[in-house]
Amino acid sequence: MASADVLARVEELRESLDYHSYRYYVLDDPSVTDAEYDRLFQELTLLERQYPELVTAESPTQRVGVKPTGGFAEVAHELPMLSLDNAFSDDDWLPSFDVLRSD
Repeated sequence: MASADVLARVEELRESLDYHSYRYYVLDDPSVTDAEYDRLFQELTLLERQYPELVTAESPTQRVGVKPTGGFAEVAHELPMLSLDNAFSDDDWLPSFDVLRSD
């Protein structure tokens, strides 16, 4: 069972991530770097894995961003846009291109 400190940290992370997502997606005015956002998200993910009873449908780990502002044109991509899942170095993302090769 999660302690009061863990529960408080999870709530703090969720509120922080929601705020930063709103600033990024809706206001187009990021308040933290992508790396800092990823660090907060990874911390929340780890806590929710350690304490699965704390996972809720409203958690940023259980949904994708927020509704973006209008004005974005739809784009058809020749190759699928695959998630890089927080790639931080060449070694993190280069192997993913193996699935696109047709030898």
